[in-house]
Parts: sequence; C-alpha cells; structure tokens
Amino acid sequence: MIQKIQDFFEKHAFGVCAWWGKKLGINSSKIRIYFIYTSFLTLGSPLIIYLVMAFMLEHKYLFKFRKKSTIWDL
Repeated sequence: MIQKIQDFFEKHAFGVCAWWGKKLGINSSKIRIYFIYTSFLTLGSPLIIYLVMAFMLEHKYLFKFRKKSTIWDL
C-alpha cells in the first residue's frame, strides 16, 4: 500500500525541488528536506509557496516574458 502511494507521488510529482536543484546546483534531496523542515517549523507556509511554484512550472508557457528590445537590436 505504501509503495503504491510512493510510486504515485514519484510519477506525478511537480518537479519543483528538482528544478530548483538544477538551477542552483544543489542536490534536490537537500531542497526537499529544507521544505519539509520549514513546513514543520512555520506551520505549513512553505507548502503554499511550493504549490504556487508548482503551478507556475506546470503553466510556464503562460508566464513567458518577452525580452525588451533595445536600440542596439535594430
């Protein structure tokens, strides 16, 4: 039963910690532990931040910002 739950979350995880780990050059397991510990200490507020980041990663095509052109790009 527990293995099925773990497999489900591994397949359908958002990938926020892996994305941050790749961007910052840190092992993603350390970032996951950070989120877990800070969630316990602050009563879940990092969980809300995590879910917002997951939403942004899932819908990043909506958040693409255009590079502003300068006079030198002409």
